[in-house]
Amino acid sequence: MNYLVIGAGGTGGSIAAWLSAAGKKVDVIARGAHLAAIRENGLVVETTHRGTFAVPVNAWDMEHYSGTPDVIFLCVKGYSVQECIPFIRRVAGKETVVIPILNGIDVGGSIQPLLPELLVTDGCIYIASEIKAPGTLLMNGDVFRVFFGVRRAEEYRPVLEQVARDLAESGIEGGLTDRIRRDALQKFSFVSPMAACGLYYDVRAEQMQQPGAPRDAFVALVREVQALAAAMDITFAVDLVENNLQIMDGLAPGASTSLKRDVDAGRPSELDTLIFRVVRLGRELGVETPWYARVAEKMGFAE
Repeated sequence: MNYLVIGAGGTGGSIAAWLSAAGKKVDVIARGAHLAAIRENGLVVETTHRGTFAVPVNAWDMEHYSGTPDVIFLCVKGYSVQECIPFIRRVAGKETVVIPILNGIDVGGSIQPLLPELLVTDGCIYIASEIKAPGTLLMNGDVFRVFFGVRRAEEYRPVLEQVARDLAESGIEGGLTDRIRRDALQKFSFVSPMAACGLYYDVRAEQMQQPGAPRDAFVALVREVQALAAAMDITFAVDLVENNLQIMDGLAPGASTSLKRDVDAGRPSELDTLIFRVVRLGRELGVETPWYARVAEKMGFAE
């Protein structure tokens, strides 16, 4: 199996590092100083549970990559998807499978029409990881789960089972699921409320791990996502509030979302994907989302 990971940030870099460390054939697309550092030193990963280690990874920019991957993990921000489409079309073979690991609702379904000749699954990840410095990732906590799957049974391919085995052999939990809409929305129900709460109160995980207003707001935001799911006829096998609080409490106190880090740094962000989209969807479905509306207003949401 030839894997290509587009994006070497906290999400893609971690997937590439774990797969490569397990002996899988992996190429990663990066750019700038991050690309140069990976080529020189490998991907350096600092963790709170395994110490610091470096993993050799074949790193390229889009211009010079010439392989034909069996599987592409698309691990960029939502606003960067469009610029990746021509590259994917160029390098993909007829049987290449694209697995988007992005934040959002129905991400794979929105990308599939852009790549009609390929299979685009849905996917999601549970991880707290970020770029600390060029070539170096910082992983807070030991949660690392990747779920992926097709939206319709007729899209299933046996190669997806091999991907699941490779992830498991690499120490990445999760795997292939036949309930990917539910599982992706379940992940969204954690990262979106954490991002919204972090932005509204300007806090990190530590303040959401303790009794108080930020934790109460996090719970309220989770319940609003749960109400949206019910309106979409999606039910969960777990209690979302209890499940998400357990995940929150397992994070390192300094953990935050990439959305908050991007907003704080004045970089392009996924505000529309993670916050504003919820408000619009609530209106479409007739579901009240007062906490999301409050956060969206603070962040400059415009009709």
